[in-house]
Amino acid sequence: MYVIAVYDVNTKRVAKMLKLSRRYLNWIQNSVFEGNITPVKLKEYKIKARKIMNEDEDSLIIFQSRHEDWLEKEIIGIDKNPLDIIL
Repeated sequence: MYVIAVYDVNTKRVAKMLKLSRRYLNWIQNSVFEGNITPVKLKEYKIKARKIMNEDEDSLIIFQSRHEDWLEKEIIGIDKNPLDIIL
């Protein structure tokens, strides 16, 4: 499945959330990640995120789609993390 994850956490926890999110998804902008992920890996990501977060003051929003092609993405300005890989 294709996922976009957006988090807003206290500055004390930002580095931990960034590191965690980079293990599962591709960084596209400050606190915004995207990528294909299995349901099992997504569940694992959520469990680990909850351990970092204080749910009374932090948030994690996850948008899910069955496939990336079902979502139209338009970038205006700089693409902070192009995913093109040249071999």
